[in-house]
Amino acid sequence: MRAYSMTKVLAGSAIFAALAYLVSFLEFPVFPAAPFLKLDFSAVFTLLGSFMFGPVSGAAICVVKEALCALTKSSTGGVGEIANVFMTISFIIVPAVMYRFKKGLPWVIFYLVCGVVLQTAVALLTNRYINFPLYAGETAESMFLQLWPFIIYFNLIKGAANSVITVLLYKHVSHLFKAAGKHGGEDRGGAGRE
Repeated sequence: MRAYSMTKVLAGSAIFAALAYLVSFLEFPVFPAAPFLKLDFSAVFTLLGSFMFGPVSGAAICVVKEALCALTKSSTGGVGEIANVFMTISFIIVPAVMYRFKKGLPWVIFYLVCGVVLQTAVALLTNRYINFPLYAGETAESMFLQLWPFIIYFNLIKGAANSVITVLLYKHVSHLFKAAGKHGGEDRGGAGRE
């Protein structure tokens, strides 16, 4: 039974990673002054996978999705994807861990708010010390000083948008998983009852 359950988790995680990868193609810039900051909704599927299968699966979904992006459509040589791994995991880690202990819509919203704040802080660090130095060289510090407000606004918008869509979709997705018999652990008593 344990092997069967692990197979279900792996299969479900693979599906979410594939969906996250496909959705990542639908990206668009939010601020003309910082066109490299592109909004997409792939984190929705990483969050859903985290709620259903736990934080380890959520991190694995993120890594697989970013690896696929790095191999097929990266314009940063994989550097942007590495930064995205840090930012996405920082976004999902609090909701994914805390959801296993305390469920209910008010709690989920609180976890997501924490995730958005943490992601925004990590985004500032990764852009300052990973992305900008590699692409701007000696002008990295001055460029960061000009653009850091856009990084904050962008990540707040991105985190909030992905959070709202996740909350709206979770009920339907969890019911599909129950009906398909894919997973019986994380679904019980989850956000589908909220």
